[in-house]
Amino acid sequence: MYNLIQRIVQHDRLHARWLNTLSYLENAGARKISACEHRTAVEIIQLKHAAEEHRHAYILKKQISKLAPEACPDYSEPYLFAAVSTRQYLAMLDIQCSRYIKRVFGLKGSQLRYAAYLFVTYLIEVRADELYPVYQRALSAASHSVTVKSIIAEEEGHLEEMTSQLSQFSEDWQTHAEILQKMEEGLFNRWLSCLESELADA
Repeated sequence: MYNLIQRIVQHDRLHARWLNTLSYLENAGARKISACEHRTAVEIIQLKHAAEEHRHAYILKKQISKLAPEACPDYSEPYLFAAVSTRQYLAMLDIQCSRYIKRVFGLKGSQLRYAAYLFVTYLIEVRADELYPVYQRALSAASHSVTVKSIIAEEEGHLEEMTSQLSQFSEDWQTHAEILQKMEEGLFNRWLSCLESELADA
């Protein structure tokens, strides 16, 4: 993954699309968190996560102006890497996790949505905890003006918070998280493969 990102950051217009793609994923994550909210019983930590994911989307989007200000005006397909796979990644992760949770825990309605929020957000934070430091390493190696250090710090905090929430949800949450993590890994690897293919043609 490092070699792929290293190549991207060397070309401003490719880098702008990369930032826009990450911004889209952060924004989609924030919207999914909000969609999982109960009509009234909303915890402050859930509001915090949604707000911070939206801010990450904004931070990433704003940094495009350092590269090519007019390059990615929105999240439409021409401005995303592997657009179809990018849009499917979180949607499929949510669907697969929800099906698993419904089958194993027998939950439905708002309880199912909340449990899906816990596990999906945890999986995304684990992935972010891997991806953003690799991205920052490539940025630092290139002495780049773009930075994701503030996002890394907040994602680490999110991961700790999700771990705490999941431990309250289920004593054996880690067993289930490991199973779901394999699902996420398959979806992520498919996304990465599509990105690599697209980059090879760029």
